[in-house]
Amino acid sequence: MKKIFLVIGAPGSGKTTDAEIISKNNADCMVHYSTGELLRAEVASGSPKGQLIESYTSKGNLVPLEIVVQTIVEAIANAPKDIVLIDGYPRSEEQMLELDKILKDKKEITLAQVIEVEVSEKVACDRVLGRARGADDNVEIFKNRMQVYSTPLPKIQDFYQKKGILHKINGERTIEEITAEMEQFIKAKSN
Repeated sequence: MKKIFLVIGAPGSGKTTDAEIISKNNADCMVHYSTGELLRAEVASGSPKGQLIESYTSKGNLVPLEIVVQTIVEAIANAPKDIVLIDGYPRSEEQMLELDKILKDKKEITLAQVIEVEVSEKVACDRVLGRARGADDNVEIFKNRMQVYSTPLPKIQDFYQKKGILHKINGERTIEEITAEMEQFIKAKSN
């Protein structure tokens, strides 16, 4: 039985870094996939699907639902470990409902928990502009990405809260403090 832990948070919340550290610390039983990395790898491959993805991400917009869900479900199905950390998903109510629908038919996969890494918009913006990875990291595009993240968030929180699987973590502490709390929580929910 594969257990999925979704790690959500604003751009710059540290969700990808947190999940990477935890999966490296537990490489014997956990694997981590970043939705962003899965999509960027497809773009880098130069495939037609990658070019389509880039036409959305270069403007800070969401990649269409079917492409994202297909990419994530393929990654989970091929995961070499039973505990799968996925960060940056879901980013919309539609993505959330689509994943929920697909998982209902997959008896070998269960959504264990959704972990939200909470940070203020100011902290998120300072972090994103401080790392300036590429063309998609400037104030205007950050504000668009933040709005794209924030708009569906209340519905996503409500949906997972009602299922009893939403867990919030303060993302405005040291990486060591955040990952220690998150790792302990994931291990407790994996048994």
